[in-house]
Amino acid sequence: MTFKVQQNSQIDRFFIAIIDGFCYNLPMYFQQVMPHLKNLPLFESGQLYAGNDNPQQAQRQLTDWARAGKVIQLKRGLYTLAPPYQSEQPHSYLIANRIVHASYVSLHMALSHYALIPEHVAVVTSVTTGRPGEWQNPYGHFSYQHIQPALFFGFQHHQVTQNQWAYIATPEKALLDLIYLTPEADSEGYIRALRLQNLDQLNVKRLRAYVQRAGKPKLRRALTHILQVVEEELTEYQPL
Repeated sequence: MTFKVQQNSQIDRFFIAIIDGFCYNLPMYFQQVMPHLKNLPLFESGQLYAGNDNPQQAQRQLTDWARAGKVIQLKRGLYTLAPPYQSEQPHSYLIANRIVHASYVSLHMALSHYALIPEHVAVVTSVTTGRPGEWQNPYGHFSYQHIQPALFFGFQHHQVTQNQWAYIATPEKALLDLIYLTPEADSEGYIRALRLQNLDQLNVKRLRAYVQRAGKPKLRRALTHILQVVEEELTEYQPL
């Protein structure tokens, strides 16, 4: 699956036009830029000085806006307008995708998203082919675990608000990611300790296909226990 880049390309062209309107080196005033930013849940510093021959000045302007509480820095180079100015708050899943490119929301957060586990999850957990790491900003705590490129599949582009989309693991892949990345998670005890619920959401055919594609003995061992738990839940709730 490839990540969609068309929207960002359109935004980049849009900001080049804005910078052109400021004659490159003239100071960028917040009241002039804000109307063009308010409909973007997130923006990158590079979008503000694309085509500008003085990016340092644009960066200083961003720093001043952040100190004044007009924009919020989510990580180096990634920003959102502060609540008084934004038209829509950025969704935490979208923020997670943009903090680390080539990542998708998975593990505990995705399982909670699908109500497959009963616990509330405070940390937005993702997997990436890049380095593992953690970020904290006003919108939450974001954690990333490294996964092999061969296992970077099984995610979809979900609409998370009326205007925002984010990459999230399918229910099956979120469960397999968690098991693969957690020591000794292929045991029956660990899988039952997850207290999986609403298992009618799991596509067993897709689950088997993912395990076969991954080719990991650990996941094959876990599959037996997962299918047993699925069978027990579906049998328990069959109508008489």
